[in-house]
Parts: sequence; structure tokens; C-alpha cells
Amino acid sequence: MKYYLIAGEASGDLHASHLMQSLKAQDEEAEFRFFGGDLMAAVGGTLVKHYRELAYMGFVPVLLHLRTILRNMEMCKQDIMQWKPDVVILVDYPGFNLKIAKYVHSQRLIAIRNATLCSAENSQKPKVYYYISPKIWAWKEYRIKNIKRDVDELFSILPFEVDFFEGKHHYPIHYVGNPTAHEVREFLNGRWKKEDGRNKRPIIALLAGSRKQEIKDNLPAMMEATRHLAGKYDLVLAGAPSIERAYYEQFLTGSSVRLVSDETFALLAKATAALVTSGTATLETCMFRVPQVVCYKTPLPRLIGFLKRHVLSVKYVSLVNLIADREVVRELVAETFSVDNIRRELEAILPSEDESVTGHEPFGAKRQQMLEDYEEVHRRLGESNAPDEAARTMIKLLRDNKR
Repeated sequence: MKYYLIAGEASGDLHASHLMQSLKAQDEEAEFRFFGGDLMAAVGGTLVKHYRELAYMGFVPVLLHLRTILRNMEMCKQDIMQWKPDVVILVDYPGFNLKIAKYVHSQRLIAIRNATLCSAENSQKPKVYYYISPKIWAWKEYRIKNIKRDVDELFSILPFEVDFFEGKHHYPIHYVGNPTAHEVREFLNGRWKKEDGRNKRPIIALLAGSRKQEIKDNLPAMMEATRHLAGKYDLVLAGAPSIERAYYEQFLTGSSVRLVSDETFALLAKATAALVTSGTATLETCMFRVPQVVCYKTPLPRLIGFLKRHVLSVKYVSLVNLIADREVVRELVAETFSVDNIRRELEAILPSEDESVTGHEPFGAKRQQMLEDYEEVHRRLGESNAPDEAARTMIKLLRDNKR
């Protein structure tokens, strides 16, 4: 079968590449064409557009690149129709992907209206499957109408989404397990080797986001909050795959922070604690059982803090807390984001053998509790091989549809 995948950022590239591997293993005739990245390209198929040309975040960047975004979207639509896949698999990235879903659905309706007996089967193609569902439980819940209309099958990776989609909105979905949890297990069981002579001191990992604006907003405060620990700890920044080294250098020059690129899992496997910008990285850090502080600077922090408390549909911004349905990790967002707060919360999750700081909680005061709470998150995510489970369900649905 022919699979057209669309991933718009680094995490989507990772998850989509593993899904492609599973599809390939279970469908010997699998053909791939995709908007994605290097990891997807390594699996095989045709890379139409790299996600580096798609990922724009925030109102101003989107506005400045609107013409490029619209051109890429039009190119994607036409490429799908020309290639005629059996299914379009959308991976997260809802701003772009939901528009593609709407277009594919509309074209299918046109084809159905124009179908003859000999072309009836083709008029049902391509199907639209969504892998890693849009986070409409947090914001833009109205998008459920578009999803119900335009998406044939939705594949969830977060256990609490089952109740949201099926219980609240009566829209059946497939919970396939969590790919991040599976990826971490695979890494720890296979590729990682703990012995590494370079790391003489314990490590504090800095995960400042995967986009330039996130890095610009969060990294300076993270560095300032850890400066006093440079004598005891190796301060290591995880470089995002889509960000060139030169961009980081403007922040790192003259500091004790060391940059490693494309080694986030290896870094977390050896880290003692971490400062993490909200996103998939918070869950990765939990899966490696590394105590963390979630840090996310916003513009207009008082206003954003008010909106977070009174407008957003969820109480938390980190996946760890959302899955646990309580505060497992401390979230310093909007008006609570400050160097002093980051420093205080970090000290509270460092090992207790360190000395306490006057006026702060003792070092390690929250470390053991967080590690114990992580186990509940692990339990709720389960042991499923998410890409294999998703691929198995997708292939069965597609083959059943052809009968």
C-alpha cells in the first residue's frame, strides 16, 4: 500500500520514522512519500519537503512566512492528489495537518459524487489517519468538529485522551500506547552504554526547546539559574536537530555550559537532574527517571498566567502532570518563571548530599517524591509498542476497507 505521511517538526519526524519502520515490517509492499525529516528519509521513500521549511512558531513568524506556508500547503495538496496514496497519515502538527485533512476529505467527496461503478473503490481513497492526535483538550476544542468530519481514524498516544474523545465527544479512537515511552525503553535496552569517561562529574541537563524562539526565551534563564553549580556539575545543553550550532554559540560563549547535538537520550540517560522547556521533552525526562523542573517563559506573563488559570481547559502544561492528573513536576510558567524560582526548584531535586542554601529548601527535598511519582506515570502509559500497534491497526483497517 501507499502511505503519505506529514510531520512538521523534529519530534514528529522521530515518531513517524518508527511508525514507517513498523508499517514496512508488516506490509512488504509499503511505499512512502512524505513531508518530514532525516529520520523518515533514512527509513526509505521520497522526502518531498523537509520540516525545517515548515516549522514556524508564534504569530509574527507565521505572518512573516505566510506566503511560504501557503505555498507549501498547496504543494502538499497537489502532491497527495497526484501520487494517489491509500492513506494520508498526519503526525501531530495540527495547524497544517487539519487543513490537509479538510482538503483530502473534500476531494474524496467530489470523487464519490463523480464515481462510476469501475472507479468506486478509488473514490474512497485516500483515507485520512491522524497519528498523535491534536491536543484540542488543551485549547481549540472546537476543532473536534473538523476532526469528526475530516479524519477517518484517530490514533491516540495519551491514555487520558480516550475519555476526552470517546466519553466527552463520542468520537471513537485507537489508544496505541505511547511512542516516547517505547523509544526510551528501546534505547535503554539496546543502544545506550552508561560507561563514558568524559563525564567525571554528575550532569544537569538543559533542554531549552526545539525552536529558536523557545531557546531565546528560556536558555538564558536556565544558564543563570545553574551558574552557581558549575563547580560541582557538568552543565550540558541538548541541541535540537533542527537548530544549527552557531545559533547556540551566541548564548554559550564565555559560559560553563557544554553543547551536545542530537544526543538528548544519551544525555538524559546520564543526567542527575534537568531543566526542561515544556513539550515532549518533559515526558522523555520522566521516562528516563530524571527529576526535572519545567520552565517556559511567555510574553505578558501576568496575562498569560490569568489565561492559563481561567481559559485553558487543562490545569497543567507538562505531559507528565497531565498523565498523572496532578502536579508531579514543578511548572514555572508565565508569572512564576524567574531565575530565582528555577534555582530554588532545581536545588530541591538535586541529590540530598549537597549542602542546603540559606533561605531555600534543602537540596533534594523534593527529589525522592518526584521519582516515586514518576512510577505512576510509567504505569499509566503501559508497555505497548506504540508504532507496531498503530501500524497493525492501520493496515487491518485499510485492508478491510478494500474488501
